[in-house]
Amino acid sequence: MRLSEDIGIDLGTATFLIYTKSRGLVLQEPSVIAMTRDSKQVRAVGEEAYRMIGRTPGGIVAVRPIKDGVIADEGLTEKMITMFLQKVQGNTGRLLGFGGFKPQLMVGVPSNVSDVERRAVLRAALNANAKRAFLIEEPLAAAIGAGLKITEPLGSMVVDIGGGSSDVAVISLGGIVVSESMRVAGNEFDESIIRYVRRKENVLIGERTAEEIKVKVGAAMLVDDSENLVAEVRGRDLINGLPRTISLDSRDVVEALAEPVTRIVEGVKRVLEITPPELVSDIIDRGIVMTGGGSLLRNFDELLRQTTGIPVSVAENAVEAVAVGTGMALDMLSVLGDSLVSSDYYLRR
Repeated sequence: MRLSEDIGIDLGTATFLIYTKSRGLVLQEPSVIAMTRDSKQVRAVGEEAYRMIGRTPGGIVAVRPIKDGVIADEGLTEKMITMFLQKVQGNTGRLLGFGGFKPQLMVGVPSNVSDVERRAVLRAALNANAKRAFLIEEPLAAAIGAGLKITEPLGSMVVDIGGGSSDVAVISLGGIVVSESMRVAGNEFDESIIRYVRRKENVLIGERTAEEIKVKVGAAMLVDDSENLVAEVRGRDLINGLPRTISLDSRDVVEALAEPVTRIVEGVKRVLEITPPELVSDIIDRGIVMTGGGSLLRNFDELLRQTTGIPVSVAENAVEAVAVGTGMALDMLSVLGDSLVSSDYYLRR
C-alpha cells in the first residue's frame, strides 16, 4: 500500500467498511467499540468488541458510536475511525502521517443528515489525520458501487438498507434527483424480533440472537409453505427468570418484521410518486436495485416487486456497494461535483 493511498469509508451503524482502489475491500467489521466505563480507555474495536456485547463485566461497556447512520458520539467515532485505519495501514509507521503523506477520505452518509452531523463526520475524518475529506450520500455511493451508470441522462433507482438507516433515491446525470432517508433498517429489524419474542413467548433474547434469527429464518414474505424454516432460540423466561428454549419459524419472523418492512416499502412508493415521469419510465425499464445488508432479507425484493410492479434486483455486492462506491468516487471528483461535500470549504463556512 502506498503511504498516501486514498480511502473510501462506509461509516455504517452496524458495519464499518474500508475500500482502497489498489487493494479493494480491506476491512469489514462491526461498528462497535469497547471501553472501560470510568476512564473511557478503549479496550477493543470491531469484531473483538462485538463479541463483548452483552457479555462485558461491570467495568467495561461495548457501544455503537454510530446511531441511525449518523454520529452519536463524536469522540468515540474518531477513535474508531483511527483504530480501523491503523488496522489497514498495518505496521507502516504513524497512522496516515508516515513520512508526511496523508490520504484523502471519502465517507458515505445518509441522504438527510443535518449540517451538524456533516461537520461531525468531517471533523472525525480530519482528526484521524486525513489530508482532505469528502462526504457522499450513501445511495449515490451504492449506485456507483453496484455498477450503475449514474452519469447518463437516465433514471436509476436505488434502495439502500443499512443497519441504522434506509435510503431511497432516484439518480440521474451524476446526482440525486429525489430521495428519502428513513431511520429504520437492519437494527430495527432486530429490535422488532426482540419485541415480538418478548410479547408472544415472554422470553427475553439479546441483540445478537435476534440477528441470528433474522439471518437463519427471516423473510419479508413467504412465497409458499416450503419456505417456512424453523430455528431453536434460547433466552431468559421473564416469568421465572430461568433459561428457556423456544421454536420460531419464518412465519413468526415475517409477522415480527411486518411494521419496519412496510415502512421501507411505503418510503419507496413515496419517492416514486414525486419522481418526474420521464425518470419513472427509465426506472420501469431498468428496474430498482437494492443494496445494503438489509436487502438480503429473504424475499424483500419480491415484496417490493409485487408492491410497485417494477422489476427489482439485489446487487451482487449488496453489503459492500457503499464502501466500493466511496472508493470509486474519489476518481470521479470532477464528474460528481456538487453532489459531494468537501472539508475544504464546509468546515470553514
